[in-house]
Amino acid sequence: MPFDFSTPPDRRRTGSLKWDKYEGRDILPLWVADMDFLSPPAVIEALRARADHGVYGYTVPTDEARQAVVDYCKKQYGYTIQPEWIVWSHGLVPALSIACRAFAKEGEGVLVCTPVYPPMLSCPLNMGRKLIPVPLKISGDQWDFDWPALEQAVTSDTRIFILCSPHNPVGRVWSRAELAQVAQFCTKRNLVLVSDEIHCDLVLDDSVRHTVTASLGPEVEARTITQMAASKTYNLPGLACAFSIIADPKLRATFSQAAQGLVTEINAFGYAGTIAAFRHGEPWRRELIAHLRANRDFLYDFIHTRIPQLKLVPMQATYLAWIDARALGVDNLQKFFENAGVGLSPGSIFGDAGRGYVRLNFGCPRPTLEEALRRMERAVAAHQAH
Repeated sequence: MPFDFSTPPDRRRTGSLKWDKYEGRDILPLWVADMDFLSPPAVIEALRARADHGVYGYTVPTDEARQAVVDYCKKQYGYTIQPEWIVWSHGLVPALSIACRAFAKEGEGVLVCTPVYPPMLSCPLNMGRKLIPVPLKISGDQWDFDWPALEQAVTSDTRIFILCSPHNPVGRVWSRAELAQVAQFCTKRNLVLVSDEIHCDLVLDDSVRHTVTASLGPEVEARTITQMAASKTYNLPGLACAFSIIADPKLRATFSQAAQGLVTEINAFGYAGTIAAFRHGEPWRRELIAHLRANRDFLYDFIHTRIPQLKLVPMQATYLAWIDARALGVDNLQKFFENAGVGLSPGSIFGDAGRGYVRLNFGCPRPTLEEALRRMERAVAAHQAH
């Protein structure tokens, strides 16, 4: 059945983080990573049914919720897991903090490749751990790991490697060979591998496939914390429900112990939404991918032909475009584009390697994207004229 990805829902006055930031101002918000689409009808129906029950007490994960995750991993990625491996949390940001708390002591190192999702930089620091950022490098028309830099950065007291797969914000889908190299690197140095795979169902290129890092083999699985959620793909972040897959019993026990006092019961609607998305959301997801792919291609073409001062390395996944605006010579890019009526994420929050970049969320109806790009085009043209 066809789903509607062309009508923008009115999100104003709903407590939307994305839209309330610019309340009362003519600024199109294309910053934080949630999409301006209705969630799948199956999810909406499941939430209504749960609301109709009328009792919203403390909840525990049900067998149905666990089995939905087990079945989804098998169906989507051929990855076989056991229900008891799943540890639930209110989101992947808390789960990142828990992992830092669990597997590194105060002052010990956490390795992460930048530019990267900002909480991957803040969570280690918030837990009193030492952040070790290593920039990715551009090789031709794609972003890659800088292995000599990683080898040089790792120290004897480094305990964790945080992997973003697919990578936010550069949009890379790491190949099986690249993931094997990451795993070998971690095995050699006895690092716990925290693999954030929340964007795994948002691969836009038919030529590549997401590989669950832990599926590479038993040795890799035994040191990997796989972090996932239905939230990005099915537009459910407000339901605050995520999970970590931890095969090794000792790692799982350590992680669960570190979560004490930080994670309480997940709300009933989070479980209901996740089950419905994983069980019945695939037709919606397929149409979403087609829409996002078309938006991405339109964005590429528009920037290349009409705003050539901006650069965009091809991206394979996510609905987040990582745009190089260094040629503009503008100190505060966020303010520059806000003055033009477009709210973007400043590259600086993704680490020093992101300075001079902006991130644009194209998970929106096409008219919204077109209007935003026209505003950006006018702003750049006016800037160049001066």
